[in-house]
Amino acid sequence: MPVTDPIADYLTRIRNGHSAEKKWVDVPASNLKKRLSLILKHEGYIQDFIIIRDSIQDIVRVFLKYDHEGTPVIEGLKRASKPSRRYYVKSSEIPRTLNGLGITILSTSIGIVTDKVAKSNNIGGEVLCYIW
Repeated sequence: MPVTDPIADYLTRIRNGHSAEKKWVDVPASNLKKRLSLILKHEGYIQDFIIIRDSIQDIVRVFLKYDHEGTPVIEGLKRASKPSRRYYVKSSEIPRTLNGLGITILSTSIGIVTDKVAKSNNIGGEVLCYIW
């Protein structure tokens, strides 16, 4: 069954994995999900991710990150732009997540980037999600 919103599916799998206290979650691979995983790893929200090659479709295995007490590092995930209503912003209007404590991920002309990279390059785009 095809997924109509792959980004929402990706975020939901991470959210459900944290709720079930899983060590990792598997997500059908795409270049977008690989880039999102790379950003989450770089920002310290996940431990790591690997690509599992398959004859039908590759899989991204995302290793979830917990603190020393077993609490998930990711407190919240929210999808901003949806297939039914896209949310575009200029570089001066990029929203801050929890006054800069979280990150906003955008799709821009230079690729999928965080709010800090988009602001430093003075580029706006489609706001994909918020993570804190």
